[in-house]
Amino acid sequence: MSAVVYQGPHGVAVEEVDEPQIEHENDVVIDITTTCICGSDLHMYEGRTAADPGIVFGHENMGTVTEVGDAVTTLEEGDRIVLPFNVACGFCRNCENGYTGFCTNVNPGFAGGAYGYVAMGPYKGGQAEKLRVPFADFNALKLPEGNEHEDAFALLADIFPTGWHGTRLANLQPGESIVIFGAGPVGLMAAYSAMIQGASEIYVVDRVESRLEMAEDHCDAHPINFEESDPVEQIVDQHGDEVDKGVDAVGYQAIDPETDVTDDAYDPARENPAVVLNQLIQTVRPTGEIGVPGLYVPSDPGAPDEMAAQGRLGIDFGKLFEKGLRFGTGQCNVKQYNRQLRDMIIEGRADPSWVVSHRVGLEEAPEMYERFDEREEGVIKVLLEP
Repeated sequence: MSAVVYQGPHGVAVEEVDEPQIEHENDVVIDITTTCICGSDLHMYEGRTAADPGIVFGHENMGTVTEVGDAVTTLEEGDRIVLPFNVACGFCRNCENGYTGFCTNVNPGFAGGAYGYVAMGPYKGGQAEKLRVPFADFNALKLPEGNEHEDAFALLADIFPTGWHGTRLANLQPGESIVIFGAGPVGLMAAYSAMIQGASEIYVVDRVESRLEMAEDHCDAHPINFEESDPVEQIVDQHGDEVDKGVDAVGYQAIDPETDVTDDAYDPARENPAVVLNQLIQTVRPTGEIGVPGLYVPSDPGAPDEMAAQGRLGIDFGKLFEKGLRFGTGQCNVKQYNRQLRDMIIEGRADPSWVVSHRVGLEEAPEMYERFDEREEGVIKVLLEP
């Protein structure tokens, strides 16, 4: 079958690989109908992780069940399902407590597993024609028959729940103000989630105008372009004070607006992995809360300095302490949210599909990775259709 295979820094190719098989009686195999390119995939694509060539990418997957293991009781051939990017067992202590992003059984020596991602276990990715789903009774979320809401349902694998997760890590309450740093897919979904949850004012910080326009148009957010002036000052000036809550949807490849630039191109030399966290500390009011779903890693081969290469950041902890701020961090436990978000989509209460900018065939994946990596205007969320 065809699959998107990592070749090395800035290189993927569509290659023929072995088809997945039932390996355990709790498995199912699905035909992929939609899979997505994620901003997290770019960390591997750019060589910013320990990923070795040969990984089949793809942790945002949905499709139709074609094979069913003997112990599977809730799924049958023909069922349409979407999968959390988390691979979870369902019965370890963390899974029992709802922390499926930190399952201790699926990836020995590491809390958490995922499809097609470095250090997240032996699970092949779904940017392919087929995918093996372990612990399928627990991990699969059933969808209505047919192809209605295909784009929206595909976003239940990661970015819609992850954006929602960012607001919940910040404990956003109706009527509160919130700032979201990053207007990539997760940041846009965090802003959308904040709107649905009744935030009074939403500020979204980025440098890509097309993304800021989407935040304004679809989330009723105030766009803040950090290239124009200090984003903290812009927000405090517009709001009249510091905001109640904040979300970091950027992660460790954050761009420092203080760095000199010669053009509008993305330049890794401008990276400062602590800059967004420190801007949030400045922007959120005393005793406020900050959610950090943006990815941070314990080691970064392409870090701008030796400390950041070890996952150590220069955070203004004194100011954090002085203001009595609270941080919530960690990848999303998708199963905490995906069923409710699915039902909101079915009932017309939510439709995150507006964030989708491209739906293309699997063979176009190398081109779309390159365009997404270049932060090209208008390339927001890419869906692949095998």
